[in-house]
Amino acid sequence: MILNHLMGLYTHPKEEWHTIEQNHEALRSSLSHIIIIALIPAVCSFIATSQIGWDLGVGERQFLTTESAMIMSTGMYFGLIAGVFALAYLAFWMAKTFDAKPSYTQALELAAYTATPLFMVGLSALYPTLWFIMVIGLAGLAYSVYLLYTGVPIIMNIPEEKGFIYASSVVTAGLVLLVGLMASSVILWSIGFGPMYQ
Repeated sequence: MILNHLMGLYTHPKEEWHTIEQNHEALRSSLSHIIIIALIPAVCSFIATSQIGWDLGVGERQFLTTESAMIMSTGMYFGLIAGVFALAYLAFWMAKTFDAKPSYTQALELAAYTATPLFMVGLSALYPTLWFIMVIGLAGLAYSVYLLYTGVPIIMNIPEEKGFIYASSVVTAGLVLLVGLMASSVILWSIGFGPMYQ
């Protein structure tokens, strides 16, 4: 049952959100989805940085040492998982403001399936050229936002007019989380956990 809604979210998202809402799965199922999907960007980034090399558009390809790439990819993996949990908690917490009473499992389903296109963008790291990853990343971000706007009224049982405002609040919170994750990366780099180049 792991990843069982993946194709539906790409081919017919509204209908798939209704299926998810009608058959709420156990917390374990959402956790399995997050744990597996978060491997995609982490593993692809490890391969790209240690084996293929990044093309930044100027100069030669940049490679990280295997040890440094492993540390960075592991940090990315756990950071992505923590980000999904934090987004789910914010969605759960904000729901009260919009007269919704979802369970944390519903909020986690919303966050996990909304984050899926962003995690799938990790496959683009296997062609580690900066402009290509930026284009694919923007497409993944746009589809994640679309999934959020279509999923919020269905999963959280909120009228569509309130759902738009609620989803906008969740998007804003997600952007704040992203900035926080980037800031924590910079802080870790500055205290000695930065990348080591070959």
